[in-house]
Amino acid sequence: MLNDMHLPSVADTELLGAALARSLPRAGEFGAVLYLKGDLGAGKTTCVRALLRTCGITRRVRSPTYTLVETYGAVDFTYVHVDLYRLSGEPEAEGLGLRDLADARCLLMVEWPEKGGAAVPRADVELHLEYEGDGRLARLSSFTSTGERWLEKLGYDSTLGLYVSNIT
Repeated sequence: MLNDMHLPSVADTELLGAALARSLPRAGEFGAVLYLKGDLGAGKTTCVRALLRTCGITRRVRSPTYTLVETYGAVDFTYVHVDLYRLSGEPEAEGLGLRDLADARCLLMVEWPEKGGAAVPRADVELHLEYEGDGRLARLSSFTSTGERWLEKLGYDSTLGLYVSNIT
């Protein structure tokens, strides 16, 4: 687990999303599941939007609050952004087939995963965002070897106040 990180502005949340994208191993080498947790408006979709932009997604990235699932295809890789906030529980999430999306060619990013229960694949990495004054506090945790490898490539330079990728 990385230390808690203060994100003073929306731009800092976007930097975190971009750094998460740069730290992903090459697309197709592995699939991963990223949980995004935090109160409404804490920056979950902002972070995902920056991640997707950094991965080369050029079409409009919108919150899947009403559609539940937004899929973004890239060459040999798929990014799936899911928002379970409006679901009443696991039975509804089961119908989304999320476990089928967790494979070596997909990054599954799930907001409000706790609403899906066992229908949501296990997280490799969890990002928890919470309000802290005018900014946010970010906490990243890994739960699998894939998650550990992902976060090893991500670092926060407190001197620069930036997220950096350890990829050459």
